[in-house]
Amino acid sequence: MPYDEAYRLQKQVFECVSKAQMPDTVLGVEHPHVYTLGKQSNPAHLLWSKETLQAKNIAVFETDRGGEITYHGYGQFVAYPILNLNRFYKDAHRYLRDLEEVVIRLLGELGVAAGRKQHHDPRKNYTGVWVGEEKICAIGVKFSNWTTMHGLALNVNPDLSYFEGIVPCGIMDKGVTSLAKILSRNVPLTQIELLFIKHFGQVFGVRVERMEKWELQEQICQHHQTFSTSLRAQSYD
Repeated sequence: MPYDEAYRLQKQVFECVSKAQMPDTVLGVEHPHVYTLGKQSNPAHLLWSKETLQAKNIAVFETDRGGEITYHGYGQFVAYPILNLNRFYKDAHRYLRDLEEVVIRLLGELGVAAGRKQHHDPRKNYTGVWVGEEKICAIGVKFSNWTTMHGLALNVNPDLSYFEGIVPCGIMDKGVTSLAKILSRNVPLTQIELLFIKHFGQVFGVRVERMEKWELQEQICQHHQTFSTSLRAQSYD
């Protein structure tokens, strides 16, 4: 699903979930090649030229999540939990740690020892999930009235060369990795989706029911709302 389409869908679901018109929802998607810049992004961390981006057919979007620049693309499992935390807990730090815990347990079931990484500054930590000195899962979220948007991107079988076009998450002295690189084999995204559903349900204490895109859109259409967005595409014309 193209990033801009997924963002519009997030906004629609967010409006309904925040008003308790829909259940909490997690969108699971795979994007074509795209770099997204969070609110704290440094433009200098986009390394490739406009010509290279066009040649490689990489879209670039500025978006309203927290964090720095990151990459999404084929072979990556992306999850956007849209949760009304008024029904869970009002704790942004705990929410980020719970997302990390879901991925750590998922990877553990596949035999990969993953964890969190402490920043050298004790007042900070590296959000996301790491295997050694390499990040395997990036996390960037937004909170509004304690309802969440955006989420996480787990590197399953992506072409890691696309990370060479950015400073991933603005961290210059760390690398990135993937399940395929660690296990020396590709892992079906359908398997990752099932494991994510299992461990998300356990960590957040909910029962997760899988829904097709058309079923979700039917729920949205029932509310007949008009939505605004704050997503901006970079133009190179």
